[in-house]
Amino acid sequence: MAQKVVLTLEGLKKLERELGHLKTTRRREVAARIKDAKAFGDITDNAEYESAKEEQAFVEGRIAQLEAMLRNAEVIDEDEIDTDAVRLGSKVKLKDLAEGGVFEYIIVGSAEADPANSRISNESPVGKAILGKPVGSVVDVIAPMGTLKFQVLEISR
Repeated sequence: MAQKVVLTLEGLKKLERELGHLKTTRRREVAARIKDAKAFGDITDNAEYESAKEEQAFVEGRIAQLEAMLRNAEVIDEDEIDTDAVRLGSKVKLKDLAEGGVFEYIIVGSAEADPANSRISNESPVGKAILGKPVGSVVDVIAPMGTLKFQVLEISR
């Protein structure tokens, strides 16, 4: 049995858009590159042809990966996200108790984690530490730079 992929509705739509783009636009672009490279003649020492074939393999691999993820997707119903504790799909405001900084994150499955855009995985050190915790909880997060202490200030949808 394949492992389920937990996604927000936004994450599902993003993966569907990427898959659509790869299957239409990118496949055509790569096929055109391969055709152009073949026109140069002998393909045995043709760097352009090799590059295009590698790109084709990457595109097809990503398509297969996305199709598998979407087949096994479990979408989080945002209306069912309870705000009494941190859950997948929760928007969480955390305070770094050592530095005093306040951070906002959305807890997502690993398939749509994007820390640069404040979307952290439930499998990340911070995600694991705060999952299931109510407002006011203080958690220790073991990170490469040492143990960090956060307090859950707010939970919303």
